[in-house]
Amino acid sequence: DTDWKTQLTKACRLLAAVDQIDEQGFYTATIELCFGATERSVEAFVLAEGGDDLNDFHDHTYCYDRAAALGLLSATTAETLRELYDTNRTDSYYGGQRPTERQADTMRQLSRRVHTYVTDQLREGGVCICGST
Repeated sequence: DTDWKTQLTKACRLLAAVDQIDEQGFYTATIELCFGATERSVEAFVLAEGGDDLNDFHDHTYCYDRAAALGLLSATTAETLRELYDTNRTDSYYGGQRPTERQADTMRQLSRRVHTYVTDQLREGGVCICGST
């Protein structure tokens, strides 16, 4: 029962870290932290509402499929998030791409919106430490 709260707290802390490095030009770090926050937020919902176990999360995209199956995300949104994650990993790690300020800002906005949306959907509210709810 507390695993989902732990994941939600991790998301809050990752978003706080993003705020700490804001405007320092650490675009890769910002994007990575935002992906982590998004994933932890969605995992929190799946753990809380779907009855999944932490061991079920065997890769970085499983949570999006489960969130779609549980009705949190549409199938299209889940697919888009999976593709965004895969594309970022390929470009960042293997393609030698350098993220831009615009990409980092966009990821920051996306991760905050996903986090707020997820916390609003959880049946047991008031546990988010960052005040998104």
